[in-house]
Amino acid sequence: MAKDRHLDRDKLDFGNSKIGPLFRSLFFPTLVGMIFNSALNIIDGIFVGKGVGADGIAAVNIVAPIFMIATGLGLMFGIGSSVIASIRLSENKEKAARIIMTQAFIAGLLFIGLLCLACLLFPHRFVYAFGCSPRLEKDALDYLLWILPGLFFLFISCVGMMLIRLDGSPKYAMTVQIVSAVANIVLDWYMIFPMGRGVLGASQATSIACAIGGLMVLSYFLFFSKRLRFYRLKLTLTSLLLTLRNTGYMMKIGFATFLTELAMSVMILTGNFMFISMLHEEGVAAFAVACYLFPIVFSISNAVAQSAQPIISYNYGAHQPERVIRALHVALLTAGICGISVAVFLSVGAPDIISLFLDPREKAYALAVEGLPLFALCAVFFSINIAFIGYYQSIEKAASSTAYTLLRGVLLLVPCFILLPRLIGVPGLWLAIPLAELLTCAAILCLYARQTFRRRE
Repeated sequence: MAKDRHLDRDKLDFGNSKIGPLFRSLFFPTLVGMIFNSALNIIDGIFVGKGVGADGIAAVNIVAPIFMIATGLGLMFGIGSSVIASIRLSENKEKAARIIMTQAFIAGLLFIGLLCLACLLFPHRFVYAFGCSPRLEKDALDYLLWILPGLFFLFISCVGMMLIRLDGSPKYAMTVQIVSAVANIVLDWYMIFPMGRGVLGASQATSIACAIGGLMVLSYFLFFSKRLRFYRLKLTLTSLLLTLRNTGYMMKIGFATFLTELAMSVMILTGNFMFISMLHEEGVAAFAVACYLFPIVFSISNAVAQSAQPIISYNYGAHQPERVIRALHVALLTAGICGISVAVFLSVGAPDIISLFLDPREKAYALAVEGLPLFALCAVFFSINIAFIGYYQSIEKAASSTAYTLLRGVLLLVPCFILLPRLIGVPGLWLAIPLAELLTCAAILCLYARQTFRRRE
């Protein structure tokens, strides 16, 4: 009976099982779930491209930073709470782990509420701040306003995925992501084509799909979880101060992940301005296709980092450094293989992939076909960077993970986007992101090699 109640969860021993098989038992369900989650964005783009056209894709890309900020908040609290809870569980402190989990959900949802309120009060300011033009304004506003309800459930899903895996149920986490993606595909088709709601329908479909995923996560912790479940917090000044302290520490640990999503927003924002200045709305539409495909790169890389995270955090808390290093090496090897595979896939299949989004007769199609193979080069270096950033988060080195995220996502990205097109023209627009990732990867590897050499002295 207990077996049924706990969804026949995988028996994962983070402290004693062989690292390779343990990592694979987490990675493959996580990877499948992440790929289906990426499909939520990609299918959305395909249907918008076919049902509305290039302007529809461009309008959705204008609003994408809001979606990514909400995702970033979810991943920040998810990573932060999962790392701390992993360490507490390794110390057999289940009550402390449950308190951390509950505080993560409550604090994060308050942040999402503030974000949605700001968007409701100043919608025009937001879309124009993200590079909108009068031609794209109506579709951008439609998408923004109807995506807001789904952001609450999106946050719940992002946090829940990591904590469900930590609780020993990676297959349930995978199921949540698959169900959400399939729901989004069906609803996207129905809203855009039979109902003819265009960008508005795509936004409504995404919000409903997010709600389905969020409710599945809440159901897990209410009815099926084993060690992690919600804990009733006391309404006292001491409890409030403890919540504020723990929230601050969770945010500190997970801040690099939030910055990763924020950096993607910066990437889109900077790219929108640069592409529209050099190639007009057609350029933004071409860049939007790359942005729709980037979640594949991000999700696969994130699957590697999230699969390694509970192993690294648990063994870090249990003072088993040799298992920590072994898990890092497995993660880096997997990241490299995945990054190369994705880069080759996007480069070789560029014409066919882009035809899913855009009519080959459109100018944006030709621009995207020329640029996507250049853009795809970022996959290799991005995967390795995310694996390293996840490692530093997992061992509570928040300063290192934050510094590397800032380096790749802002300090190098923006100058590359501004300067490279001036040096080599339009190809520089597409190579700005790969160059920023390459330079960051080189810096991380050099510093890690130096730290390793010092430890061996």
